[in-house]
Amino acid sequence: MGRKFFVGGNWKCNGTTAEVKKIVTTLNEAEVPSEDIVEVVVSPPFVFLSLVKSLLRSDFHVAAQNCWVRKGGAFTGEVSAEMLVNLGIPWVIIGHSERRLILNESSEFVGDKVAYALSQGLKVIACVGETLEQRESGSTVAVVSAQTKAIADKVSSWENIVLAYEPVWAIGTGKVASPAQAQEVHFELRKWLHDNVGAEVAASARIIYGGSVNGANCKELATQPDVDGFLVGGASLKPEFIDIIKSATVKKND
Repeated sequence: MGRKFFVGGNWKCNGTTAEVKKIVTTLNEAEVPSEDIVEVVVSPPFVFLSLVKSLLRSDFHVAAQNCWVRKGGAFTGEVSAEMLVNLGIPWVIIGHSERRLILNESSEFVGDKVAYALSQGLKVIACVGETLEQRESGSTVAVVSAQTKAIADKVSSWENIVLAYEPVWAIGTGKVASPAQAQEVHFELRKWLHDNVGAEVAASARIIYGGSVNGANCKELATQPDVDGFLVGGASLKPEFIDIIKSATVKKND
């Protein structure tokens, strides 16, 4: 059984009600490959989750961009996994580099968040990735392996985890990891899963790429054997997101 291609759209901290409705209309009118070829998830800001869920086509799903590390309570400004489940939101992004770097979320904290979200029935897009300094010092594989280990140490099943490799130096910079660079890290991540979690998990786990993915570069990236899809930032707010979803068809010929 092949790994189903996965395309996530991370809208980050963007949008007004009118803009969100316009994006959803574009998605709803798009002709894209069927659900058995590609799984599509969009991730609007918390305040628009219910609106998007109510308007979005039934073959696309909705993700939150974050959730709290344990049960809700006296945690001002946070949103708990239980609340997302209550709203019928099936997915959550955890450990995005912007939260790791700007909000100082440690790999251990990210691991705890992933485990708690899974325990409440959410599916998780778990993000890992190195900075430019780490890449230039030759420590990319060590960094992403350690970030993955911090998740693996806390979870008992990878069935509901999609691993997103996002080189920090490529996010929003216009710089993109070359297809060969992306494949190299994805291969190493899969090898780490094989050696440390198990062959079955390594074979079935989807590892997606994020970092300035757009309509122009997605097809070449998608041809790489260990690239199972994308987590798209800025381009997910634009019509070219449809082209990125369509890149899933390059896998059909494998």
